[in-house]
Amino acid sequence: MSDLNAILEPGMLVTHPDAPDWGVGQVQSNIGGRITVNFREAGKVVIDGSRVILIPYTG
Repeated sequence: MSDLNAILEPGMLVTHPDAPDWGVGQVQSNIGGRITVNFREAGKVVIDGSRVILIPYTG
């Protein structure tokens, strides 16, 4: 799973597949499979990339 999240870089926009109500988030960092994302509706969240595959947001 974490390989799909490996492409995520700071500044990229993503959504969380299990929490659509969080809105679109901007990746802050992606270090060792721990991805920090600042979501519009949920604030800063640290996500375990081995458990959740974030979805790149294309608008």
